[in-house]
Amino acid sequence: MPKNESRVALISGGGRGIGSAIAQRLVSAGWSVSLGMRNPDRQAWMAGSEDRIHLAAYNALDADAEEAWAAAAAKRFGRIDAIVANAGVANPKDVIEASDEELQQLLDINVKAPRRLARAAWPWLASAGNGRIIVMASLSGKRVKSARSGLYSISKFAAVALAHALRHAGFDCGVRATAVCPGFVASDMSAALTDLPQDRMTDPADIARIIEMLLDLPNEASVAEFTINCQLEESF
Repeated sequence: MPKNESRVALISGGGRGIGSAIAQRLVSAGWSVSLGMRNPDRQAWMAGSEDRIHLAAYNALDADAEEAWAAAAAKRFGRIDAIVANAGVANPKDVIEASDEELQQLLDINVKAPRRLARAAWPWLASAGNGRIIVMASLSGKRVKSARSGLYSISKFAAVALAHALRHAGFDCGVRATAVCPGFVASDMSAALTDLPQDRMTDPADIARIIEMLLDLPNEASVAEFTINCQLEESF
């Protein structure tokens, strides 16, 4: 297949919530997207844009999944310009009651899988001269707000560090990486963690607008972290 003229982004967790909002925003802006989903299925918003949408079966716990996904996306579009590592899980247990296995699952999905995705897409990102990486972290990667968020925070602190490490690794070849750190976003995950009404949470569409802006910035406007909150906190 000939090289796609539009930029191409891989988005994990692209089937719902923040991931779906990002995909819709980028497609409307002219991007092509490859969506990593546990159960790939066409959605109503995709109608009319099928030539710029690629669906891939993706399980963040499968250590071979990222290589296969990146290869399939590159075969379909001929290029990879950006990745948005959005797939993630939370666990409301505190650090005392949680088991080692529960902590390991958070690290596997929230940290190790995004690292593997960046590594799998690296040849295309580095050769583009302006490759972009978005790691969907969290304000829980900047502070521990409560005992129930502590276990999740461990993984998201590591996710923020991953974004910084990727920024350093790729800076000389034009790769820019940003840790995007929202507070509560109107999604299924947040609904399970707080009693805050969803209409008082950040809209996924606004996260998508921010990510589109970050992907469009030139190499000379590198943003290491971007924090967003729907509530008043001392620092955020």
